[in-house]
Order: sequence, then structure tokens, then C-alpha cells
Amino acid sequence: MFQFAHIEFLYALIILPLIGILFLIALQRKRKALKEFGEARLVEGLMPEASKSRPWIKLIIAETALMLVIIGAAGPQFGTKLKEVKREGIELVIALDVSNSMLAEDIAPNRLENSKRAISKLVDRLHNDKIALIVFAGDAFVQLPMTTDYSAAKMFLSTITPKLVTNQGTAIGSAIDLGIKAFTPGDDKNKALIIITDGENHEDNAIDMALAANEAGIIVHTIGMGLSKGAPIPQYNKFGQKDYRTDRSGTVVISKLDETTLKKVAASGGGQYIRANNTKTGLNALFDELNDMEKVEMDAKVYSEYEEQYQYFIGFAILLLFIEVFILFKKNKRISAINLFKSNLLEVKK
Repeated sequence: MFQFAHIEFLYALIILPLIGILFLIALQRKRKALKEFGEARLVEGLMPEASKSRPWIKLIIAETALMLVIIGAAGPQFGTKLKEVKREGIELVIALDVSNSMLAEDIAPNRLENSKRAISKLVDRLHNDKIALIVFAGDAFVQLPMTTDYSAAKMFLSTITPKLVTNQGTAIGSAIDLGIKAFTPGDDKNKALIIITDGENHEDNAIDMALAANEAGIIVHTIGMGLSKGAPIPQYNKFGQKDYRTDRSGTVVISKLDETTLKKVAASGGGQYIRANNTKTGLNALFDELNDMEKVEMDAKVYSEYEEQYQYFIGFAILLLFIEVFILFKKNKRISAINLFKSNLLEVKK
């Protein structure tokens, strides 16, 4: 197998035809200048050592050397053998509350954005683990199925907004139920479900669902987003002006963290409850717990080992440049001695 480590460097090859065009332009101007100087036959007689072919030879050698340097810089590699690498890790499902109450700003910039940033940092620390994303409010949906594509996970994470779930509420039970189904069937020693929510308007079966998940070998952790004092829920009118949600009587709604329920859910799920604040979300602490979980073989990947080959291209390029330096623009004296310039000039004089 063959590949380039930095294939984008090959775009520099466009320089080669440009150099050729500039050479032709310079050559044309030189010929024009010589015509203005005098008759071509006489001018050539005055420059018996001038060579027409050597500039072309030097150009070809120089461009070939430049081409080899560019190819060498692109990092040519040849595959030598295939290597199978076994991967061991855990499966992780993160269920993120996207209800309107997660827009409260008691945790800056708001509960939802703070959660998304923390999840993104957690994804950066994963290695050989699988991750799935679930969003929930009044209903729960799989945003990203189980995958090891961390770039895709971060991309899907960036698109999460409360608009993804039209049915408002906080259906933690539905999120846990969907989370159980999101795991790969099989081994039950490497599965963790993290619920990130403010816990408001929870479903009555959340604790029972957490217990069912734990019986299926899934550890359920909960992270409470929000402060105990709570905060109003911002909303914006059509002019972009900020206001706050009110109830039917016109009183501003204050969204408060329901820690009691989240603690019970975590206890039933065999996991931990962590309350987030403006300095931490709790995901870093949970990451240590996840690392301590028993790893199982997820799958195996086959890699091809490559050997660098750039040195051959660079070495040959240096050799060509060395040769190019010793090629002069004028003819070799021994070769030029056999030319009949003198006889030609005598004929002209006659």
C-alpha cells in the first residue's frame, strides 16, 4: 500500500508549469532582443559557445529536482504489513435535558451551554470508548447512536438546542428507557448512563427505570445542572429583546434544581449524583469513575504499518541540483571546436 502523510503538499506541483511558462516568456524576449541586435546568422557567429539546448537541460533538471522535493515533503509512505490492534473500553450514553428550563442562567452562560461544553471536553478525553447521545424534554430521542467517531459526536453536540424536542417537560424515565436500548446487546460490565438535567417536572417512573437499568448491568449517574436558589428562564421576542417566562398569573417562573429526585435516581442506578456549579460540572469527577470501570474488548481494527520513503526523493533531488550546477549555459570547448563557424564567416566575407 502507498499513501502520502501530507497529501495537501502536492498542490505545490502547480509551480512547475508556471516556471516553464516563465522560462518560455524569457526565452522569447531573448530571441526578440537578439533580432533587434542584428542578423541572426551573424549574431550566432559572434557567440560560438552559446548553447540552445543547455538552458532547456538545466530547466528540466531543476524542475525535476523541485518536483522530487515537493513529493518528498508530502511524505510518501509504503505499507509493509498489516497489524491487528484490539480495542478495550466502555460504552457510554449521555442523556442531555434540552427543556426550556435548561436555558436558565444561574450557571453561566446557561445550563444547557455549560453542559454541552463539559460533554465536549469529556469526549476529548475518551479513548477506545463508544459514546451515544440522547436528548430529552417531554420526550426522548437518540441524537447520535453508539459510535467511536468522536468528531461526529462533537458535531451533533453542537447542534443541540431546546427546539429539537417540541414536547416540553423533563421525562427522565423515558431518557433512561431509551438509554438502555442504545447500548450494544451483550456484555453488561462496561456500560454507563449519565443523565444531565435540572430535574424539574420529572416523570414518576424515573427511579424505577434507573433500577431496571442497574439490573441490566448499566450504571446510572446523574448530574444536577442549576443552583439551589434557581433562576428565571429567559426568552426573546421577535425583536430580539430579552424577557423571562411567566406563569398564567404573570409571575416570573423560577427554575430550581430538584436534587432529591436526582439523588434517588443515581442511588437506584448504582451510580453517583453530582451537582454542577459555575466552576465545575462534575463530568471530570465522573471520568475517573468511568476509567475505573472494567474494560472489555469492543472490537479490533486492522492498521497498515507504513515506512517513510521521503529520503529517497530528497536525496535524488539534491543529486540533480548538484549536476545542474556544473552544467554551464555555454557549449563545451571540445565540442565547439568541431563547429564550422570560421568557414561560415569566411563564406560571408567572400
